[in-house]
Amino acid sequence: MTDLADFTARLTALTGGRASTPRLKDGVMTIALDVGGLPLDKRDGLAAAIREGALTVTGVTDVRIAMTAERKAEEAAPLKAPLRILAVASGKGGVGKSTLSANLAVALHRLGLKVGLVDADIYGPSQARLMGSEDQKPQARDKKLIPVTGTLGIPMLSMAHLVEPGKALAWRGPMVGNALTQLIDAEWSDTELLVVDMPPGTGDIQLTMVQKHKPVGALIVSTPQDLALIDATRAVSLFHQAGVPMIGLVENMAGYACPHCGELSDPFGHGGAESKAGDLSMPFLGRIPLAIDIRQRSDAGDPPAAGEGVHADAFHAVARKVADWLKASA
Repeated sequence: MTDLADFTARLTALTGGRASTPRLKDGVMTIALDVGGLPLDKRDGLAAAIREGALTVTGVTDVRIAMTAERKAEEAAPLKAPLRILAVASGKGGVGKSTLSANLAVALHRLGLKVGLVDADIYGPSQARLMGSEDQKPQARDKKLIPVTGTLGIPMLSMAHLVEPGKALAWRGPMVGNALTQLIDAEWSDTELLVVDMPPGTGDIQLTMVQKHKPVGALIVSTPQDLALIDATRAVSLFHQAGVPMIGLVENMAGYACPHCGELSDPFGHGGAESKAGDLSMPFLGRIPLAIDIRQRSDAGDPPAAGEGVHADAFHAVARKVADWLKASA
C-alpha cells in the first residue's frame, strides 16, 4: 500500500501538473483532472492510470475523477488586446472636429490599425453622415450594441443610428452619460482603438469620458483664429486636470486655395494653432486646409482620407504622427 503523500507526488509527475491535490474522505478519493487539449484516448488512459494508482493508497475504497478543460481552453484562447480610446476634442463647435475624427479613423485604418469610431456628440451627431452609414441600425446581443459598418468597413456607433433623423434629444446629464457608456461598451469584436468624436466644450460627456472610460490620449482640433484657440486651451486644461496625455493639436481650416485663380488666403488666420501648441508645450500634428472638396465629400459620406490626393495626404500626415504616438505609449 502507498501513503497519500507519496501518491500525490507520483500524481503530479504522472499528469504533468494537470491533476489537483487529491482529497480523501470516508474512503473516497476525489481528483480534478484538466484534460484540455488531450485526445479522447489519452484522457481515458490517464484517468485509468490515476485510478489504478489511487486504489493503492491506504484507506481508499473508491476513486472519483472530475475531468475539466477550463484551464487549457482559457490558455488556448487568443488574448484580446485591451480597447484603447483616443478622444478627439475641441473647446468649441464649428472647428471641423467631426470631419477630422472621421478622416483620422479612416487614415489609421489604412495604416493597418483595428479602428472603431464612436460619435459621442449625443445632441448633434454627424458621424453617420460623414461615414456613409445613415441608413443602418445597430442590432444588440446580450444587452450590448453591435456596431454598424462605416466607410472602408470601419465599425462605428452614433446616436444618429438609434434615433429618427432630425429628432431633438432633450436629455439631462445622467441620460447623456449613460448613452455614451452604451456606445463605448458595445460589442467591438477585435477592434483595438476607438476614435471618439467628442462634443464641443467641457461638460457632462467630457467628465464621463475622462473619469469612467479613461482615454489613452486626447487630440485637440482648432481653427487658427484667436477665439477658437482660447476655447481649445480650456479643452487642453480639462484633459490635463484628468491626467489624460495630450497627443497634440491640429490646425483645421488652415488656408484656402481659390478654385478659379489658385490664390491662397487665410480667412481664419494662419499658424495660430502651431503657436498655441508651442505655448502649451504639446506637439503640433499638422494643418488641414479649408477646401470645398473636403466639404463636398464629407457631406456625401466619402471621407477624403479614403482616397488619394493632397487633401487625403493632409489627413494621413496627422494619422502617421498619431500612430507613432500610440505605438510609443503602448
